[in-house]
Amino acid sequence: MKKIIAVLLSLTIVFTSIAASAAVVETGLVTGDITEYPVVIVPGYSACSLIYGEDRETGEHVWGINVDLIVERLLANIAQIGIGLGIMSFDNAEYIAKVVGEEFIMMFDKIRCNPDGSSTYPLKREITTAEQSNSLLLMESNPDGEHQHEVEIAAEIAHYVGYKNIYNFQSDFRMGAETCATMLDEYIQTVKKHSGKDKVNIFAVSHGGQVTATYLNLFGWKGDVDNAVLTIPAIGGAGIAYDAMVENIEFDEESLFRFIENGTMMEENMNWLVKAQQLGFLDDILNSLVPYLKEILGYWGSMWDFMPIDKYEDAKAKVLDPVASAELIKKSDRFHYEILATMPEKFAECIENGMNISIISGTGNRIVTGMNANSDGIITTAASSGATCAPCYERFADGYVQINPCGGKNKVSPAMDIDASTAYMPDNTWFVDNLYHGMTYKDDYVRELMMNLLLTDNITDVYSNARFPQFKDSTNPSLTVYAEFDGCKPGYIDENAKTLVVTNTSKESKVNITAVDADGINLKFKVSPFKQLAPGESIEIPFSGDIPEVSRKSARITVYYSMNTVTPVGYRTQGFTIDNGEAVEKEDGFRSAEAITPFDILIGDGFDKILRHMGLKEAFSMLYTIMYYWFETVFGFIIP
Repeated sequence: MKKIIAVLLSLTIVFTSIAASAAVVETGLVTGDITEYPVVIVPGYSACSLIYGEDRETGEHVWGINVDLIVERLLANIAQIGIGLGIMSFDNAEYIAKVVGEEFIMMFDKIRCNPDGSSTYPLKREITTAEQSNSLLLMESNPDGEHQHEVEIAAEIAHYVGYKNIYNFQSDFRMGAETCATMLDEYIQTVKKHSGKDKVNIFAVSHGGQVTATYLNLFGWKGDVDNAVLTIPAIGGAGIAYDAMVENIEFDEESLFRFIENGTMMEENMNWLVKAQQLGFLDDILNSLVPYLKEILGYWGSMWDFMPIDKYEDAKAKVLDPVASAELIKKSDRFHYEILATMPEKFAECIENGMNISIISGTGNRIVTGMNANSDGIITTAASSGATCAPCYERFADGYVQINPCGGKNKVSPAMDIDASTAYMPDNTWFVDNLYHGMTYKDDYVRELMMNLLLTDNITDVYSNARFPQFKDSTNPSLTVYAEFDGCKPGYIDENAKTLVVTNTSKESKVNITAVDADGINLKFKVSPFKQLAPGESIEIPFSGDIPEVSRKSARITVYYSMNTVTPVGYRTQGFTIDNGEAVEKEDGFRSAEAITPFDILIGDGFDKILRHMGLKEAFSMLYTIMYYWFETVFGFIIP
């Protein structure tokens, strides 16, 4: 049964990653005057088309997700893959890795690079100029959406500026960040000429964020950019690249399921039901597959620029030959130790020269392939933002003091797991807890923030608009509920707290709040279980108890709910900081960010480990805490 679920999960990942979603335009997101500049979309990894040959008409298309070709090759090898799935029952992953790996090499041989990082074959970008990549012209010549990036967000942007003012940058993504940034500089010159404008706005995603950051570092002095918004950017690399390159893939099941839930905006909170399902055999397949992938990807400059700085030397020593790959190493060393190291000062220079540069970083989740780092599931928060982070699922101890003073501004997240004082741009980086990689469009708050940063000049830093605080929890529909205290900044508790406001973030499901539990602060909440919240509706929940007259102290609020779905019960825990007086005495080290529930107190450490191993801890804890709440509330006593 475990293997069946895991196989279905794997197929879900594949199809959700290649399926194109229908574009849905929501209006009214942007407030204020729209800038007059065209928008350049700098996409995520491998989103561009490469050809082998002289021109677009006669050249061989060697990269781009060609679903028809994949299906054709899958059918050609279905018998062998079936044999491989059968062998997996005996824990032998090498057979199916061999079948898939050899097929991968055959299909994508021409995109390999030499040990020195140069392209083995003379490939060209299919599209290089503004005219070729203008969205309006592409829609006329390629109605299937080919060569258009981030189609959902592009549709939203087009509502305000029109498709004629959107351009889709194409790079040879195999090359290092500096090479791609040079391509971007050349491309922007063609956009300025084609549009007749002296500047552009940039919307960059993931790898595009690394490319754009490098472009601003090297070419920002030209002043060709008005607004640049880097969402979930791989500025300092991607943890998943290190895990893959050193063959250290160990899927984190919870992060993987949550990633799928967020990406599909699933309102069936399944992750707590499947914690017992282990994907070890899938880890074995992918680790066995890595040598085949390395044969094609192993010498791509971009893969090496993806190595997080704290992992770079280790990966380099394990994988690269210092003689054969001397030129590749030279270029990636330059990126890591010269370009990346100067990001803060180069960003500051751009801002001083009138640019608005913004980063939106996801936090609060492990890398899906197993690295225990605070991340958006793919890119560590430290790499995307430059911030100092507690290990994933941990927090700084109470009383934590941020590393840099930042003029007295508080740069520690309400969940006390992020210190933004060390960020590339401490005043121009927004952090969204539980924002997964690539989910900008899936989150109402993030989408609205991004649109205002991109299309207006109204937001120059994290203090420009109270609606967009530096730290915020995700409102993705899959999370179902979102809580904050009325009268307080999001994520904080102070003397002004009146009620706990809980919002139903789902798009389709009605929700009943069944219980609220507090850890780290002695508050009791009075829930109305018969009040049903429609999608988007909020309820104010009164509470009793005193708010301590202290600051820099962590608290966690857990909201339990029921809904008419396959999984009728669920919960969400959010981290808060008590900010109501003198700071508590500073403690050293890290603490668990997990909320302590009545069930934890009941079972103790020994039984806790057993239930976690079985994957049943969360389900038992959730059900017991709801019963505990109502026995205490209605009958005035605590169940044993």
